[in-house]
Amino acid sequence: MTLTDRRRPRRAVVAALLSSAVLAGVVGVAPAALAATPEGSAAVAERCSPLPDQDQRALRNAIAGLPNSDVNGALVRVSGEAGCWRGTSGVAKDGSRRPVPDNARFRIGSMTKTFTAVTVLRLVADGSIDLDRPIQHYLPDLLPADRPPITVRQVLTYTSGLQGLAVNSKDPSWFFEHRFDTFRPGEQLDTRAPLLFQPGEKQHYGNADYIVAGLLVEKVTGRRWERVVEDTILRPLGMGDTVAPGVDPKIHGPHARAYEAVTRNGRTTLVDVTEANPSLQWSAASMISTAADLDRFLVALFSGRLLPQEQLDVMLTVPDVMTYDGDDDPTNDVKAVHSAGLTQFTLNGVTIWGKTGDRPGYNNGMGATTDLRRRLVYSVNTLHMGQPQPAIAGRVITAAFPKNT
Repeated sequence: MTLTDRRRPRRAVVAALLSSAVLAGVVGVAPAALAATPEGSAAVAERCSPLPDQDQRALRNAIAGLPNSDVNGALVRVSGEAGCWRGTSGVAKDGSRRPVPDNARFRIGSMTKTFTAVTVLRLVADGSIDLDRPIQHYLPDLLPADRPPITVRQVLTYTSGLQGLAVNSKDPSWFFEHRFDTFRPGEQLDTRAPLLFQPGEKQHYGNADYIVAGLLVEKVTGRRWERVVEDTILRPLGMGDTVAPGVDPKIHGPHARAYEAVTRNGRTTLVDVTEANPSLQWSAASMISTAADLDRFLVALFSGRLLPQEQLDVMLTVPDVMTYDGDDDPTNDVKAVHSAGLTQFTLNGVTIWGKTGDRPGYNNGMGATTDLRRRLVYSVNTLHMGQPQPAIAGRVITAAFPKNT
């Protein structure tokens, strides 16, 4: 593995990027910096008016000032009956004047789980899977015989207690050594590890459950998870820029390069991390998409085009349990927020259902009100993998869902 090391001090890197951004005009979809772009949504077949001026200003401010020491670039797409706005900031490649493409493809990380959840629930709808039947019925050789029954519903809602392989793929030292390793489906699990809790008692968010969900899809259909997702969701919705890449390490088509800021001998350089084998993340976090495709997906999901109401209700129901925190102190317990493939949160009095996801160099999210009046998709090119959600993402979400949305 070769690391691209430009041997420039971090201060010089930032200065060069800022200079490039100024010269390039920090171009968004329109020819001006961070310009709002009214647009028609192919998914809802309506002409979309611009967002109110104050909302546009808030979004422009949310992604202004890029690149900086934490983020190289960003793109934002806000859509819905209340108006539309699209904008980008920063640069697509270190040291260049090229802006982040509005149609950029990016690694969506754990937003993949939403696609896997829909795929499983489609199989539930057609009678191929029973949500309340133990996973052991479908995958009898997956878990040790002494494990208690774990239902499909518990797998989809992260309440199984299962554990994944004990590796931190977002730790730079691990990533640089193993970024091109190939993992076969199921190797991402530690099935011999004890359950974190009895199934159904707590919620523990992670990839393990959705690796099991991918195995379930393959077992029931007799086909690869990637192909089932394509045939079930991507092709019917015309999501031509979205892929489940398998072991392909590249992002094909327009995209912003991803970097990690690495300090050696007192100097910080940007190392290109765009390419990596996504098989470790597989059915939990491997997919690549665009803002336009993800918006189309949200519209199809919440308008009932992907699932019957009974199965959609499963995605809109958070289990009534506490989040697993590793201790037995009930005074610091926090209620679960994840459903089957989605997360519920309230902002400015608005209830939003969506999903975030990140991979090295990419931190992203999608979310919508269930009436589709306001929808958001964003991608931020972070420079420090494995860190909490960057501040810019929080600003974007807050600006996209103001009061009275």
